[in-house]
Amino acid sequence: MTRPYSLDLRERVVLAVEEGSSARGAADLFSISPSSAIKWMARLRRMGSVAPTPRPESNKSKLNEHREWLLAVVKGESDLTLEEIADLFLSERGVKASPSAVWRFYERNGVSYKKKDNPRGRTGQSRRRTGTHGLERRAAHA
Repeated sequence: MTRPYSLDLRERVVLAVEEGSSARGAADLFSISPSSAIKWMARLRRMGSVAPTPRPESNKSKLNEHREWLLAVVKGESDLTLEEIADLFLSERGVKASPSAVWRFYERNGVSYKKKDNPRGRTGQSRRRTGTHGLERRAAHA
């Protein structure tokens, strides 16, 4: 969901209309849609203010009621993947949650969940070959 326009911008658009500009002209002047300017003027007449209405809290995640458990899991075993946490959540709590829902929960709760480097390092050599073998062959065909 996008953020509402600032109160300052809304008031400048209203001021421009009150000084004689049309709502569409003010919209062009401030690079907003004409419908926004028209709605703000109607809101001003109806309510006496152009301030945006407060948005309701939209955090209705089923994970919130398991907050302490989820935070304890990461604190106790920080190298689990999001998929592993989601599977553990289902097996221990009986609640199905996608890895992305788990990610959003941790993000909302200020937990930095970063990918860890592989502690064992590389498992083998790179497949990329070094040397001039390819260059020599191309030069021979030129």
